[in-house]
Amino acid sequence: MDISKTIAAMKQDPAFAENVGMVLIHNGTVRGWSRSDHSPVSQIEVVADQTRIDQICSEVEQMEGIFKIVIEAHSGLMKPGDDLLFLVVAGDIRENVKPALALLLDRIKAEAISKKEFSTETGTHD
Repeated sequence: MDISKTIAAMKQDPAFAENVGMVLIHNGTVRGWSRSDHSPVSQIEVVADQTRIDQICSEVEQMEGIFKIVIEAHSGLMKPGDDLLFLVVAGDIRENVKPALALLLDRIKAEAISKKEFSTETGTHD
């Protein structure tokens, strides 16, 4: 995802200027170490459930003050440094946008994305 182009496209909507005072971005990338034990990670296999992601996005977009959400989730075999997940949340004020982004991220990670880590030292991790 090109963040600048995504935001520029959002701004083309005539209602953007009257409804948006904040745009928050999340760009999740592949870490070079495992969250569980900090062992080195050489690659990960990710499966993103796009149907579930779309459902979560629709629900969070209904929260007070949220104007629009754009998501790009990648699936497949990836290496450290690769982009995994982009979230763009546009809304009125930070008191509405910050919690919406946090909820969106937490729910997508918990409900719609699975991954398996591969380490050259120890094999695989979940």
